Amino acid sequence: MAAQTVASTTNSTPTANPAADSVDLGPAAALSCRECGHRVPLGPVFACEECFGPLEIAYDFSGYDTEELRKRIESGPANIWRYAPLLPVPADVAGKPNINPGWTKLVKADNLARELGVDAGKLFVKDDSGNPTHSFKDRVVAQALEAARAFGFTTLSCSSTGNLAGAVGAAAARAGLRSCVFIPHDLEQGKVVMAAVYGGELVGIEGNYDDVNRFCSELIGDPAGEGWGFVNVNLRPYYAEGSKTLAYEICEQLGWRLPDQLVVPIASGSQLTKIDKGLKELIALGLVEDKPYKIFGAQAEGCSPVSVAYKAGHDVVRPQKPNTIAKSLAIGNPADGPYVLDIARRTGGAVEDVNDEQVVDAIKLLARTEGIFAETAGGVTVGVAKKLIENGLLDPHLTTVVLNTGDGLKTLDAVASDTGLTATIRPSLDSFREAGLGQ
Repeated sequence: MAAQTVASTTNSTPTANPAADSVDLGPAAALSCRECGHRVPLGPVFACEECFGPLEIAYDFSGYDTEELRKRIESGPANIWRYAPLLPVPADVAGKPNINPGWTKLVKADNLARELGVDAGKLFVKDDSGNPTHSFKDRVVAQALEAARAFGFTTLSCSSTGNLAGAVGAAAARAGLRSCVFIPHDLEQGKVVMAAVYGGELVGIEGNYDDVNRFCSELIGDPAGEGWGFVNVNLRPYYAEGSKTLAYEICEQLGWRLPDQLVVPIASGSQLTKIDKGLKELIALGLVEDKPYKIFGAQAEGCSPVSVAYKAGHDVVRPQKPNTIAKSLAIGNPADGPYVLDIARRTGGAVEDVNDEQVVDAIKLLARTEGIFAETAGGVTVGVAKKLIENGLLDPHLTTVVLNTGDGLKTLDAVASDTGLTATIRPSLDSFREAGLGQ
C-alpha cells in the first residue's frame, strides 16, 4: 500500500536562498509558514517574510511504501536516525559524528499506576533521561547539528534554561565545532557544570530565559554572530523536528500503536506541538491505525502562562515572570503557546499545572515506585498526571504515556533538603537493631 504524501501545500512561489542551493536534507522539501502557508527554500531562517509567522519543515514523502518504510525503520540503528526517512537529514546521517540520541526506554509503570489508580498495563513513562547528556534536548540538537553542517555554520550556539546548553556543548565537541551558549546566570549548579565541561564558551546573562533569548536574537543580526548556528533561533525549524522522534518511538515501542493519552511538559511548547505533528505523520503514512488521542500539557504553577490561558478559555497566551524550581520549563513567553492551546482543545486534552511542593512529591513518587529519578520537569508531568486523574480529566482505563525529559541528578537541590540518610549508626549489630533498621 502506497502511503500518502505528507507535505504542506501552497501556491506561493519559493524565493531565492543562496544558502540552500546545494543542501541535501532528505525528504525536507521547503520551509512553510504555519500561519499563512507561504513557502521558501530550505535555509537558516525561522520567520515568514509575508506574515512573520513561524516556519516549519514541509516534506515530500511521496513514493514511500508503508511496509517497506516500516521494515527500513525497524532495521535501522537504535537511535533517532532509524527515522531518517522522516527527518530533514541526508541519507548518510548515521555515518557522521553526532551524539546519536534516542531509542530511550518506554517503561511500563505498573507500580506508579497502582499509586495513581490507573489500570495495570496502561501507564507508561517515556524516560528520556537515558540520552547522552541525560535530557531530551539531545534529540533536537542532533537534528540541528545536521542543519548547521548543511548551511556551513562553524559555531553552534543557543539560549538555554540548562539542558540545551549541555546538549549543544556535547554535540559541538563531537562534531569538532566551536560552541558558545547563553544561559540565565542563576541556573542549577549541576546544569552549569554539565554545560561547561565540554570545553565550549558558557555565558551567563543577568536575567531570565526570555532575556537570554532576546539577546541571542540581537546577536544573530550582528556581525559578531556571523557563521553562528543558533539551534533554537535561526535553526529552529530543523531543531524542532527532533521532538517528533519521541512520537515515533512511543508508537513503535507500543507495537506501532497510538497511545490514547500523553502528558507532555511545556517550556516553549515546541515539544508538544511536534509530538502531535509526528503522530499525524505516522497516521498519514499508514504506519499506525488512525484513532483519537488526547494530548495534555503540563506546567509548573510558577510559570504557567499556557495553563492560565487554557483555563480562562483564551487563545492568547499572556507572558509571565517565572518563579519555580522547574527551571527547565521556566519560559514565561512560550513561542508555541497558542499552538499548544489549539492541540489540547482539538484532541480533547487539557493544560494543567502543579506547584513546587507537588513537583517535589511527584519526583519522589516516581523514584519510589519505578526507580526513575526525574528532574523537575518530570516531576511536573507526573504531578500533572496525578492531578488530571483526580480531577477526572485523564481516563485511568486508557493507554497513557507520561514523559520524563531529564535526569534528576541535574536538579538535586529540588529534593536535597529532606532527602538523605535514614540513620547513622555505629558499625555493630546492636546499633543496627537499636535504630530499628531491617524490620
